[in-house]
Amino acid sequence: MTPAVAGRGRGSTLGLLAAVIVAAWGCACWAEWSGVAHELHHHALYRDARPLWVSALLFLGAWQVMTAAMMLPSSLPLARLFVIASRNAPQRRVAIALFLIAYFVVWTAFAAIAFAGDMTLHRIVDAWPWLDARPQIIAAAALAAAGIYQFTPFKDACLRGCRHPAAYMLRHYRRGALGGWRLGFGHGLSCLGCCWALMLVMFGVGVAHLGWMGVLALIMLVEKTASFGARLVVPVGIAAAALALVALAWPGAVPGL
Repeated sequence: MTPAVAGRGRGSTLGLLAAVIVAAWGCACWAEWSGVAHELHHHALYRDARPLWVSALLFLGAWQVMTAAMMLPSSLPLARLFVIASRNAPQRRVAIALFLIAYFVVWTAFAAIAFAGDMTLHRIVDAWPWLDARPQIIAAAALAAAGIYQFTPFKDACLRGCRHPAAYMLRHYRRGALGGWRLGFGHGLSCLGCCWALMLVMFGVGVAHLGWMGVLALIMLVEKTASFGARLVVPVGIAAAALALVALAWPGAVPGL
């Protein structure tokens, strides 16, 4: 493969990923402005008369859009390196496709577990009138968990892997389709380790909330890709903990909760 052809292939792959990200944000904006987002609110999915498995499929479908919009931008540096490294590898296109599929599989599995937990929590709230009358406790707990997790060594370890994609590639890159799957799956786990607590906040705000999507996506992008990302971790943890206290003391004061 000539350098010119390799460059065009690399550009087309990264251009396609950029288009997917833009389209995902376009879908999120449309859902917010059209009112469809309200149908994807976890309360609506729980209360609706449709079967639970249908609600789960609707939620997981919407989660793919959220993953593309919020998580994929911060994975572009590693994706770019993988595309470059794979330019002369066997099954190049299959490897790139499996890299992306594995990444989304990790986040979809997390979403399925979180959805099941959220539905269980709804049942607990229905059976506990005291908690049903104080929904701010659950939202505050999600914010507090996200804030506390910012200070954990596991968060820091996962962020180091995401901040240094070249080093991650040197350790984990293997040629071929299976190598692409393994790299995407491992990167997805690192990404999940960085961001799962922040993504749980989305359940506190109803899952489909455009404003919180934008704020959290920007935080995760800066934490994982910017040269000053490490300096953002502590302020975000403090801010999340402070918002948890505000949500408890003044229910309704935090937008979206």
